[in-house]
Amino acid sequence: METTANSLVEYGSRRIIITITAVVCAMLELIDTTIVNVALNDLRGNLGATVNEIGWVITAYSLANVIIVPMTSWLSQQFGRRNYFAASVLIFTICSFLCGHATGIWELVIFRFIQGLGGGALLVTSQTIIAESWPAEKRAIAQGIYTLGLLVGPSIGPTLGGYLIDNYSWPLIFYINVPIGLLAAVLAIRYVKSPRYEKKRPASQVDWLGIGLLTAGVASLQYVLEKGQEDDWFSSKLIILLTVIAILGILLFIWRELVYQYPVVELRVLRDTNLRIGSILTFLIGFGLFGTTFVLPLYTQGLLGWTALQSGLLLLPGTLFTAVMIALVSQLIQRGAQSKYLIALGMAVFFVYGYWSYHLLTLETGSSNLYLVLFVRALGLGFLFVPVTAMSLSTLEGKEIGQGAALTGMLRQLGGAFGVALITTFVSRQSQQHRIALISHLPANDPAVQQRVNLLTARFQSQGYDLAGARHAAYNLLEVTVQKQSTLLSYMDVFLWIGTLFLICIPFVLIFVRKSARKISLAEAGAH
Repeated sequence: METTANSLVEYGSRRIIITITAVVCAMLELIDTTIVNVALNDLRGNLGATVNEIGWVITAYSLANVIIVPMTSWLSQQFGRRNYFAASVLIFTICSFLCGHATGIWELVIFRFIQGLGGGALLVTSQTIIAESWPAEKRAIAQGIYTLGLLVGPSIGPTLGGYLIDNYSWPLIFYINVPIGLLAAVLAIRYVKSPRYEKKRPASQVDWLGIGLLTAGVASLQYVLEKGQEDDWFSSKLIILLTVIAILGILLFIWRELVYQYPVVELRVLRDTNLRIGSILTFLIGFGLFGTTFVLPLYTQGLLGWTALQSGLLLLPGTLFTAVMIALVSQLIQRGAQSKYLIALGMAVFFVYGYWSYHLLTLETGSSNLYLVLFVRALGLGFLFVPVTAMSLSTLEGKEIGQGAALTGMLRQLGGAFGVALITTFVSRQSQQHRIALISHLPANDPAVQQRVNLLTARFQSQGYDLAGARHAAYNLLEVTVQKQSTLLSYMDVFLWIGTLFLICIPFVLIFVRKSARKISLAEAGAH
């Protein structure tokens, strides 16, 4: 146990200021992962970029995130947590300003990459700071507050981005970070402490090989996941090469970190049962949450014709309800509720969300129905996020908290990347299968089909088309309708399969989290 002299626990206004600063910084990072999505068309037009080039604005940020996240604990040790946290805030803030000033696509991509290096550090270091600023017996509440930031950030991003793009111009989506970031940097320097257990290592002990293997392996994996579907996966020689680099790089990195005396990422911390189980669950939650969140705007904007602002506003009521659930679940854990039962309940509710969405989605679904199902999603996330996050770090102490937060942060990012990549591929292939199935039920000689074509032809003729043009337009409209319906069916399949995945995991949670729950109980009892 830490001595009182070395304790980082804060009280009163200092704890409030530190917690708010850390949560806001985490939210800034997450907002910037989604806010750019709604501005891609404006960026293309203003910077003269192709579709492939503009995609790098998102990819560069994600690559930087996934590279820096696992190294944050080590970098914090090298530079001191307060200095590293404040420097990361400043890097993120300065690069936000430079992104808004970018005059070319590759200039923007470079600034986005550097911004992502600062932002990724904010996400993990914020979690560590919050966990250590609260006493062990109240750590569930602390992680609940952090979790709220994780959920609010991605929800605010599209809404805020849509509003700024519709009413102002694209640079403002970056400039809005500047005043908040500068204030956060000042507060970090003033209030955040650096732990005494963090000692800088000499250059001779720095794990340069581990850094190189991690960068090569994880960056290659992230690229494959981001661009695989776009490049038709293993039809591309580059994807094949990067897949080999990713596999070899990650395997060699794991070996290096387990045998080297001074690893850049302390994988041995995974011997802690809570952290090991929590890391797996964090990956799964990242997969399910980011996967379904990725599909929602495609459905509302692509099939229902909503604006980016309308799609963003759809998530806000559910996010507010999630905040209520986080407070409630944090109190339940505080009063002794076992994490495994809360997690199992959350997975069951998430299955209901997926199953309901599967039956709810149509080409005419109204916003009121979507709000209802998203409240169920919020209920499930409340029961999932807080217990998993609190359990993962509950039995760690000292520098292990930062190491554990870095690992769970990386797995959350990779879970989301895997989710988006697999779902993108799944949707593409399922859409083709559904299209073939739908067309097979629309034979040209079917009287009902011919009647539909004749009605559409007559409608187009009334609009001034000649007979040949009207008939061609009628068949084109039928093709568009089939394509929309096949895409919708593929989105429905996504929700059903993800919901089923969570349902299948419930028995494993009830079996394997048992030992973890006892450890939490003992740790909290000792803290009291």
